[in-house]
Amino acid sequence: MTADDRRAAWPGTEGEVHWAHCPSCGAAIYLRRLQRHEHVCPECSHHWRIGVDQRLAALLDTDSFTEIGADLASDDPLDFVDTKPYTERVAAARRRTGSQEAVRCGTATIEGHPLVVAALDFRFLGGSIGATTGEKICLAARTALARRIPLLVVCASGGARMQEGALSLMQLARTSQEIARLREAGVACINLNTDPTYGGATASFAMLGDVVVAEPAARIGFAGPDVVEQTIREKLPDRFQTAEFLAESGMVDLVVPRPAQRGTLARLLCLLGDPHGAASGTVDASGSAPVVPLGGAAGGSAWDVVRSARNLQRPTARDYCRAVFDDFVELHGDRLSGDDQAVVGGLARLDGRTVVAVGTQKGHTPTELVENNFGMPQPGGYHKARRMMTLAERLGVPVVTFVDTPGAFPGAEAEERGQGTAIAECILAMSRLEVPTVALVTGEGGSGGALSLAVGNRVLLLENAYYSVISPEGCATILWGEAAAASTAAEVLHLTAPQLHTLGVVDRVVGEPAGGAAADPAATAHAVRAAVTDALAELVPLPPEEVVADRHARFARFGAPGTALVTEVAS
Repeated sequence: MTADDRRAAWPGTEGEVHWAHCPSCGAAIYLRRLQRHEHVCPECSHHWRIGVDQRLAALLDTDSFTEIGADLASDDPLDFVDTKPYTERVAAARRRTGSQEAVRCGTATIEGHPLVVAALDFRFLGGSIGATTGEKICLAARTALARRIPLLVVCASGGARMQEGALSLMQLARTSQEIARLREAGVACINLNTDPTYGGATASFAMLGDVVVAEPAARIGFAGPDVVEQTIREKLPDRFQTAEFLAESGMVDLVVPRPAQRGTLARLLCLLGDPHGAASGTVDASGSAPVVPLGGAAGGSAWDVVRSARNLQRPTARDYCRAVFDDFVELHGDRLSGDDQAVVGGLARLDGRTVVAVGTQKGHTPTELVENNFGMPQPGGYHKARRMMTLAERLGVPVVTFVDTPGAFPGAEAEERGQGTAIAECILAMSRLEVPTVALVTGEGGSGGALSLAVGNRVLLLENAYYSVISPEGCATILWGEAAAASTAAEVLHLTAPQLHTLGVVDRVVGEPAGGAAADPAATAHAVRAAVTDALAELVPLPPEEVVADRHARFARFGAPGTALVTEVAS
């Protein structure tokens, strides 16, 4: 029974504790019912704190945990005494928890997927990080590196252990450099942050995972809210430093209730633990649907194509991620400032291989369009896309992008936050990725805002999509002096699929079914899957240096009109 249980519980008729009051909603809950709900209040979903043994039992396969470093124990390097000797505090924590330290580490499986786990126990001196705590976390990371299996760090910590002074501070560097080694080796790290996760934990291992998961309402931050309020003399926002607050701020990928954590982690381990699938180095295109032949064109004019590309019933990036791939786990946030809803991205599975999918997201309804800023990313959206690309390169997996945007958001706030720089850095990063990149323009391909996600080894275009240096309306306003000349501008911009294919701007036009993508999204998704699979089949066998060279050559050929390179493309 946890400390929360004891504080909120009262005895039954035979002197045993049978009931507990929820500290959030005050409901009286039968303890066995609370245990069946994994210590989540069935009335308000408040997540009670649980010990490390309960945590591991809930997450790991039965009898799969093999502990490592169990004999490592703290000493008293500073002979520290406050109101009592540090040695007495440690001894009491050991009696209370049955553990030698604030973290338990070991190898295990989740739904058969192997991993190394390091789980901190808040009951042991507040899950504070001493030298031995750091050593055990480092041991877990080194074990994950040696076995090339993912590391899961489950955090519940108040931060650095003051009784060990600067030696405790050094654990931030020690643990961070071990996770850096995992990144360099392409071994995944997942964080599961629970209540609370503060101080030195958030400033090191608790926020450095490739994917950061948090429990609902878990308090996560560097300085505690009392310290913050006292320092800045201001009232803090509602939900400050909660998991939900951090998700909105772009720092957390997923907020997952406790009953769903095991399944979510299993999916992530499948995507991260075996990214290349059983047939490493190949992509199996044998089971993909045939590409739909051309013939679903919107009409005879370029303006007809533009209007078709803007049809709100056309599938969005999120629709394609769910329909094209065998599995898709959406990740969130740019780890800098927020989670731009105009960009969607995450880990996906295609024919047994993990890919990173990124796309610009519009919507099907006016409400969705407003929520997603009409598919026009802010700088944070491009930072988010770049973060996804960096993840793909760390894991050594391809990037697949879905482009449908009128362009980057042109507002004053975006300019103040460096919109041009964000786009430029995204283009630069994608141009030098050492993993294959396949870009598909699914609707509107507007200017640099589209190109930032379309620097692909292979660039594909749906039959009724368009790709242009500027919107027809923008071109008409600048050159004709009125937006009403947009249809004329569309004709002369050569923005349709056949014209772009002739220019070599796109490598392949993907046919749409009769009536277009909006009329039959499922058939369109089948055609997209086949086209993407075919492109990856060409690219995946290439070594990294050839992938980069292939992409460089593709874009280097767009020289001055009349040069040999352009003539060769046109021919």
